[in-house]
Amino acid sequence: MTILQTARLLLRELTPQDADALALVLSDPETMRYYPARYDQDGVEQWIERNRRRYQTDGIGLWAMELTKTKELIGDCGIILQQVDGERLYEIGYHFRRDFWGQGLATEAASACRDWGFAHRKTERLISLIRPENLPSQRVAARLGMTLWKEVNWRGLPHCVYSIERAQSSVS
Repeated sequence: MTILQTARLLLRELTPQDADALALVLSDPETMRYYPARYDQDGVEQWIERNRRRYQTDGIGLWAMELTKTKELIGDCGIILQQVDGERLYEIGYHFRRDFWGQGLATEAASACRDWGFAHRKTERLISLIRPENLPSQRVAARLGMTLWKEVNWRGLPHCVYSIERAQSSVS
């Protein structure tokens, strides 16, 4: 099911058939260097299943990201509910295949998710949890209009919480 489309990308629900293509992202040591560990094939399949459950329970999740021209899956991007400092917050998250870095695709997909989130969720704030050393993701957050809100210890690791409020976004 298609969720969003941008000039170059289509975001749709993940399916079990996406496991091999998504493994090229989630198993890559460079792509996953800010995570505690990269995922093996079983971990990728569980990742997909977790997001499929989120679609059912929350109506959101990380969505498969395909190039519109070729239908090639190059990562995921979407919105998930995260528990941060005792508060449930909507987080924009994304993971891209390394050979597509530096082309503005993260900003394109995450901007579309930001706009979708404010249009379809009753929330005044969207966040991104980003490790302090992950400068590329911090730059994407800044391009989305996000600013550093606070720093937290999340899942045992330090994270910067970047945030944008509804009034700051282009969506009213």
